[in-house]
Amino acid sequence: MEEEKRIMHYSSSQKILLVESFMGKYPDAVRTLKTLKGMGCVVLHQVDVDTMSQHPRLADQLFDRIVFNFPHAGFFGWEHQRFQIELHQDLVKRFFAAASEMLTGRGEVHVTHKTGNPFSRWNIVKLAEEVGLYLVEEAPFKRADYPGYLNKKGSGRKCNRTFRVGQCSTYKFAKLPLRLLVLDSPY
Repeated sequence: MEEEKRIMHYSSSQKILLVESFMGKYPDAVRTLKTLKGMGCVVLHQVDVDTMSQHPRLADQLFDRIVFNFPHAGFFGWEHQRFQIELHQDLVKRFFAAASEMLTGRGEVHVTHKTGNPFSRWNIVKLAEEVGLYLVEEAPFKRADYPGYLNKKGSGRKCNRTFRVGQCSTYKFAKLPLRLLVLDSPY
């Protein structure tokens, strides 16, 4: 049996689903994907967050961790504009809804996100609560804790460029335990 390896909140003993736009953002994506496949990872392309739980390769699979680093709906205005914020909120809420169906009993959904304005106005914790997830922990995110990780812009012609991370957190969410749901019931 191979020795468990850990990086921050993640372990080689966990079944992890990483949601990320990859091919268009990373010039060495093909090499990285070959490395991942060589380590036994399953790599899927063009998986929609709305239907990922019904994807033929993901259906009936449960994960210990489902991770979405720096979700972004694309640029359709300035980051501080209400319309732009609503687009991001819609993407994140749809992700939470689909991901919550794919968790093991002790599984968690992790979203790494900037915490300053205007990003704090996305109200990530509230979006998770709306689909039955609750905040387990908000942990500071430092890119240096993840050797080899490069953050990339969300979309557009500059998508291969990194962005200033600044103040960020990894928000960890879990499903509300069934007993809590029953206790809160008005019946």
